[in-house]
Amino acid sequence: MQEKVALVTGGARRVGAGIVRELHAHGWRILLHYRSSRQDAQALADELNALRPQSVALFQLDLLQTAQLPELVAAAITNFGRLDALINNASSFYPTPLGKISEAVWDDLIGSNLKAPLFLAQAAAPELTKTGGAIVNLADIHVERPLAGFPVYTIAKAGVAAMTRVLARELAPQVRVNAVAPGVNLWPENDTDFDAAERARILATIPLGRNGQPQDIAQAILYLLEAPYVTGVILPVDGGRNVFL
Repeated sequence: MQEKVALVTGGARRVGAGIVRELHAHGWRILLHYRSSRQDAQALADELNALRPQSVALFQLDLLQTAQLPELVAAAITNFGRLDALINNASSFYPTPLGKISEAVWDDLIGSNLKAPLFLAQAAAPELTKTGGAIVNLADIHVERPLAGFPVYTIAKAGVAAMTRVLARELAPQVRVNAVAPGVNLWPENDTDFDAAERARILATIPLGRNGQPQDIAQAILYLLEAPYVTGVILPVDGGRNVFL
């Protein structure tokens, strides 16, 4: 039996790299997409290909270039001959205070978080139908309780949740579509929005008493990929924080 193949967007660093490592450890082959983190992407591919030769391939693309998204699917077929899973992980995240929202930040946040995943899912659907595959999107627990100061990001992730349910219906029964909704995971890089006091306050609202780690999200994604009777689900991966928000 051929090893299954996953396309992971934004897979070079942070949560994306955790997803790639977890899937690879369970026998998946990976088309690892990146936008600008070429050095990190290459280092991760080299690391994993040393463990299992020719199991990870790279593809660079700005996902806002919608017309080029089918090239990602074609690259999976060219490198591995099939596609079994699409993981829409790539995301932009930054504040957009009301009164200062511009079309540029709208296009970037909606484009990276919602538009690109939808058009990429559309491009991948024919191949996933052939393999009985699955899509897993990255939503956010703040879809239900908006994060102050981040309205455009929150709107985009609310769209991801709706898109997940819509695609689950549209692509059934051949393709299952689910999402994970992370809570606090890795803090944003160059972070000026969550100081030490705010981080401590947030940590105090997490019943399991710790921030999440990339492996927590990756393990939830692996479950959704392997659960044959689960579709249209938005699975919180937040240590129980959604109970207290």
